[in-house]
Amino acid sequence: MIATFSQLPQQVRQYMLVTFNYWNFTITDGALRMLVVLHFHHLGYTPLQIASLFLFYEFFGVVTNLIGGWLGAKLGLNKTMNIGLAMQVTALFMLAVPADSLTVLWVMLAQAISGIAKDLNKMSAKSAIKTLVPNDQQGALYKWIAILTGSKNALKGAGFFLGGLLLAWLGFQGAVVLMASVLVAVLIMSLTWLEKDLGKAKKAIKFKEIFSKSRSINILSAARMFLFGARDVWFVVALPIYLGQVFGWDHLWVGGFLALWVIAYGFVQGFAPRITGKAQGVVPDGRVALIWVAVLAFITGAIALGVQYDWQPQFTIVFGLLVFGAVFAVNSSLHSYLIVSYAKGDGVSLDVGFYYMANAMGRLIGTILSGWVYQVAGLAACLWVSFSFLVITTLISIGLLQHKLASAQ
Repeated sequence: MIATFSQLPQQVRQYMLVTFNYWNFTITDGALRMLVVLHFHHLGYTPLQIASLFLFYEFFGVVTNLIGGWLGAKLGLNKTMNIGLAMQVTALFMLAVPADSLTVLWVMLAQAISGIAKDLNKMSAKSAIKTLVPNDQQGALYKWIAILTGSKNALKGAGFFLGGLLLAWLGFQGAVVLMASVLVAVLIMSLTWLEKDLGKAKKAIKFKEIFSKSRSINILSAARMFLFGARDVWFVVALPIYLGQVFGWDHLWVGGFLALWVIAYGFVQGFAPRITGKAQGVVPDGRVALIWVAVLAFITGAIALGVQYDWQPQFTIVFGLLVFGAVFAVNSSLHSYLIVSYAKGDGVSLDVGFYYMANAMGRLIGTILSGWVYQVAGLAACLWVSFSFLVITTLISIGLLQHKLASAQ
């Protein structure tokens, strides 16, 4: 098998390595999130307290994406990717301490390290694809980004299920030790085979260049912030707790359902190029992104109304979540393609890092609001906040209309 791998073209080998690295990181990241939510809810933590455990995770994601893009361009994406893996291993082992040592501050610190690790890994993986695809092959770029993003989310969903399963099977400490051990093996493979200067900028990169000067990237970044805030304000903390408290689902049911949702979400992302017109010979532009986010806003408003008036709550939430996930997946895939397409070729991680800084800011805002709004006003209020964020995203996306259509390659 190794001999066959070595015979593949260099670009394909590097793409496979980056994707394999990203896949393994992602499944442990999804599992860890579900482990923390379910374990600390079982211990009696309130929704707002659980949300606070992720505060440093999301905050340092903002900082990491801003600085990580500069580091990736200066040091090379292989180094930032491997640093991310090593930090995730560290965070997991920090959580393997005895139960009475798992104080809120200690968990927040471990989550901070995990947040830095996750965004270093994600920024490195998505930036690396830009360096492996020629500029005149936008259709191929869209397809590769969609596959990477879709498979990542499918595996994150599997991670949600794995988190619930491992919590029931091995307990919290046993689960994190097992995941850390797997990532150590992945890190060794990555250090051995990943190209040494992958994504390293050819010219000197100044630190002040971390802020994007591109109008289109700034608009897309603002849209991304509100888009992901709209998802996380009801999905991260409010929904898992609601499913357990109101519907009476146990840990495995909650983890399993959310896992299936994210897996389906990932598959839709992978097929997004076909859904949005690549089969007809075009790749998407800002107009397509505007249309899809407007549709998502409408769907979210309909779900919020159903929950507000208690209309068949299980059907409304389960079916509504599936529809929301499918349309959100297309939006996410469109954005992921557009940022890599807009980014400049040399030092691509600078633009991608700035964009994912906005993504992390949206997740931070959404996570905090998910715990606070749910605790104060319930799930319907979370959905109305989500709807308002998507209306803002739609208005911001009007600024993307100047982006020109390109031919698919």
